Amino acid sequence: MTTAVRHLLDSFAALPEPQKHELASEILRWSARSEHPAVTDDELLGAADGVFIALDRQEERDEQGSCG
Repeated sequence: MTTAVRHLLDSFAALPEPQKHELASEILRWSARSEHPAVTDDELLGAADGVFIALDRQEERDEQGSCG
């Protein structure tokens, strides 16, 4: 992953939930209209790994917040 993409993802993570939803929806609409090569299985697995890691981190933060 490039530094620029990592910066975009970090910026996305910092957004409030409504803005995350708005941006994700717009990206999906945009990408559905654009031509792009097929996503490989490895790319899909990498994306899924990223999602599950982010969910695990959020779960840990939520648990820490409820214990304090």
